[in-house]
Amino acid sequence: MRRPNILVVLSDEHTASATGWAGHQHVRTPHLDQLAAEGVSFDRAYTNSPMCVPSRLSLMAGQYVHQIGAWDNGVIPGPSFRTWGHHLREAGYTSVIAGRTHFNGPDRLLGFDRRPTDDLDFWLDHSGRPLRRTAEWRRPSNSHVTENGPGDHVHTRHDVEATDAALEFLGDPGPDPFLLYVGYMHPHFPLVAPPSFRALYDPADVEPPLATGHQHPVISLLRHGFRNDEPLTEEQVREATVCYWALISHLDHQIGRLLAAVPDDTVVIYTGDHGEMAGHHGIWQKQCFYEPAVRIPLLLRHPSQPPARIASHVSLIDVLPTLRDIAGLAPDPALPGVSLLDPVDRPVLSEYHAQGMVDGGFMLKSGPWKYCYYGAGQQPQVFNLDTDPLELHDLSTDEALVAKLDSELRSIVDPDRIDVLAKSDQAERLATVPRG
Repeated sequence: MRRPNILVVLSDEHTASATGWAGHQHVRTPHLDQLAAEGVSFDRAYTNSPMCVPSRLSLMAGQYVHQIGAWDNGVIPGPSFRTWGHHLREAGYTSVIAGRTHFNGPDRLLGFDRRPTDDLDFWLDHSGRPLRRTAEWRRPSNSHVTENGPGDHVHTRHDVEATDAALEFLGDPGPDPFLLYVGYMHPHFPLVAPPSFRALYDPADVEPPLATGHQHPVISLLRHGFRNDEPLTEEQVREATVCYWALISHLDHQIGRLLAAVPDDTVVIYTGDHGEMAGHHGIWQKQCFYEPAVRIPLLLRHPSQPPARIASHVSLIDVLPTLRDIAGLAPDPALPGVSLLDPVDRPVLSEYHAQGMVDGGFMLKSGPWKYCYYGAGQQPQVFNLDTDPLELHDLSTDEALVAKLDSELRSIVDPDRIDVLAKSDQAERLATVPRG
């Protein structure tokens, strides 16, 4: 029996709530809404790291960040790194990449067979040198929010070219079953939106984010490092927000082009590498464990799966086991995830080991609880998402609850040992890789 073709679409910085099917009042995503209506949507899907390269390498390998040493955006995967392409080759699949993957280094296939379009080179780090993780580190500017408005941008052109390349492949895919991965830049900053999509939205519809008030010291330092503590005008916030919405709509338009070209029996998966804070808690970008940064959209349309909404906790490490399942391969015991064709509700782990956070950060999402561990010398954060969805009330003074959640975290990972390992690797790379 011939295995089904598979299309996987990955966006960059798309938070789970910013879609029509998730109930957003303004964001227009008709094609993704249709995909959600025809397939399975996962309402508690999480990234395994709120940072581009770590998240994507974890996704590709089907392993946690700490298992593969994907600490930061400078990491270059080594020759033993195994991706979806390596795995599905065992089942006779041809694997193709079009567009953004944001993996670094000279190997631009990384186990895939073909790559008609690549990343934008200025996003890639071919040196392997990490940024320093010190309290003094600061981003050069807050352009990730202040650079906004209608206009042409290379990200938009990249995404259109990725769709064009994918459509060309779909016109003549060959005799073997295929895995086609299409990666998009949108809605990643800068928030410069195609004018026709920017025109869909009115800044007056934007509800400015809530005031931040007192913040955890780790979050305060993160905001300082990424210059999120620099004041913004209300006009800047409104324009940045509608441009973010417009970039999502342009992304949706590209996905619509793909969906119109694939046969109905093609398995389709849509997800993102991480979310976007969009001003919540005074933060733009990601790099933290609040819901807008770590909860991601995840849709799966499979001919044998009836439409459904799934409340089970899942994460990006579950995608590779799913691809293996679709391809008829047996479960791989080296992979900690499970197939999304038969999801299992279990705790989710996310971790962050990069600039803006001096010590490693670890998040456990288990049931209604979110536990954020920042090292032995720091007070953690604890939230009950059922009663406090905006994460405004920290419950970390409850020592019994903290002890329970900390034990659950340590059943998956030893955060203190991993923090030492990450810092050691980063220090070695800083010492041996020349500054570019």
